[in-house]
Amino acid sequence: MSEEKRASFGGKLSVILVAAGSAIGLGAIWRFPYIAGEYGGAAFLLVFAISVFAVGIPAMVAEFAVGRHSRKNAVGAFRALSKKWSWLGYNGVLGALLISGYYYIIAGWSLEYLTNSAVGSLYNSPLSFTEQFAEFQGSWRPLFYAIVFILLTHVIIARGVEKGIEKASRIMMPALFIILLIMAVRVAFMPNAIEGYRFFLSPDFEKAFSPKTIMMAIGQAFFSLSVGMGCMVTYASYFKKKNNLISTSFNVAGLTLLVSVLAGLVIFPAVFSAGLQPTEGASLIFVTLPEIFKDMPLASLWSVIFFTLVMLASLTSTISFHEVLTAYFAEEFKLSRKWAARTTSIVSIALSILTTCCIFDIDFLGIKIANVTFIDIFDKFTANILMPLGAMFTCIFVSWFMKRNFIHDEISNYGNLKGATIAIIIFMLRYITPLLILYIFIKNIGLL
Repeated sequence: MSEEKRASFGGKLSVILVAAGSAIGLGAIWRFPYIAGEYGGAAFLLVFAISVFAVGIPAMVAEFAVGRHSRKNAVGAFRALSKKWSWLGYNGVLGALLISGYYYIIAGWSLEYLTNSAVGSLYNSPLSFTEQFAEFQGSWRPLFYAIVFILLTHVIIARGVEKGIEKASRIMMPALFIILLIMAVRVAFMPNAIEGYRFFLSPDFEKAFSPKTIMMAIGQAFFSLSVGMGCMVTYASYFKKKNNLISTSFNVAGLTLLVSVLAGLVIFPAVFSAGLQPTEGASLIFVTLPEIFKDMPLASLWSVIFFTLVMLASLTSTISFHEVLTAYFAEEFKLSRKWAARTTSIVSIALSILTTCCIFDIDFLGIKIANVTFIDIFDKFTANILMPLGAMFTCIFVSWFMKRNFIHDEISNYGNLKGATIAIIIFMLRYITPLLILYIFIKNIGLL
């Protein structure tokens, strides 16, 4: 696809909202609160904020540079710069493919709970919220809602870059922030909410700098920003030459951090107000929060508002990895955008069926693990291997193997932008960020 014919995002705001939409997903709304709850609240938040800027921004800038310079899909981008490094593009596409195998399933949970909240069945059921969640997991409904979520994503992607992705982001991202603010104001008036604020915002420095907290915070920052799976490379291929890559990455990282903090300001006061524990794990949103909502006036309304938030956060992310695959199919196999989108959606539905239906046991070297699902396999393989390796080697590639002036030219817009930040980002890319990501990779696979 020639540069002249290739679509581009509109102004600076559109670029920020689209890229932030990719980064802000279930990682910020769903995963961050329960991870922060397990690792000390403010202690975790402090190290997470540092990690966002030490790990996330340099890695994001590197992917932006590759995508904008080449103006191609993830595979074509790396191939255009160096055929020897084209495997990095395939790594990103494979990551997006495997993530689509389970992310739609989890995203579909928000549609189930949004629907049940709207019709009142969530609060009228004789079953406890734990029993309702278990019954839902054992039914056909997770697959149904996953397919609905795929079709919602497909409709947006099929409309194109400007009319689909950009337009949707300009609507959904402000809506997401408005809902978060509404929820944050509401829970502030709940009894004993101050204990939640104290837990979340009063750091325990001894816990903050423990090895486990540091590892989890770096990992959360890394995965929250959608680096390492081709999303930022693909989106940056639609950037204009005048877009400031450094300021865009800072804005995206800042918005991701802001959403995570707002999610904490919603969930922790509510949890403490209900006398519950903030370390409920992955069930925090789907079991604990309905328990809290039921004692509030207009319980169904607040539940609808909250699960609309979760649905919007999920959709902005599913759009991004759907686009990675759609751009790949369109450009590498010379398909029209509509057929490329259809191919991606069909593959996503097939993977969702596989993910939902297959549960098995593993016996490896005498180690037996029961009830393993493809959600477990896809999640661990992408989060622990594909994404860290993709981000780490992208940083190494652009800072060590490309011509020395490549990254400087891209992030300075060929000398039009000045400032010490450029030198700092290049230093981080060369010496700091790859080592931090390598640390996470080694810890995740159990070598440390």
